[in-house]
Amino acid sequence: MVQETKLKMWTPQEVQARHEAEPDLLLLDVRTEPEWNAYHIPGALLMPMQVITSRLGELDPHRETIVLCEHGVRSMRVARFLVEQAGFETAGNMLGGMSEWEGPVEQG
Repeated sequence: MVQETKLKMWTPQEVQARHEAEPDLLLLDVRTEPEWNAYHIPGALLMPMQVITSRLGELDPHRETIVLCEHGVRSMRVARFLVEQAGFETAGNMLGGMSEWEGPVEQG
């Protein structure tokens, strides 16, 4: 039997549409603070990859979470960690990361 994975893959366009339609969707940005300050998605939560384990208690494992970074590599590692080790019901990775994002951004 093939087990359905709880790890989802989303294109930036799909993430943008879902973010607009579902205000409770958590966009978890795991980039560094300087990357975040350069530009980020309005409403996303900054939690750099290096602090995920120490700040895990701030996240709700029952809330759908889409993880993003600059190119989709760090976010894939974090999304896998959330699903496979931290007990998250569902987590997704934004493919291509912020380098592929065409939606609204803000600085600071």
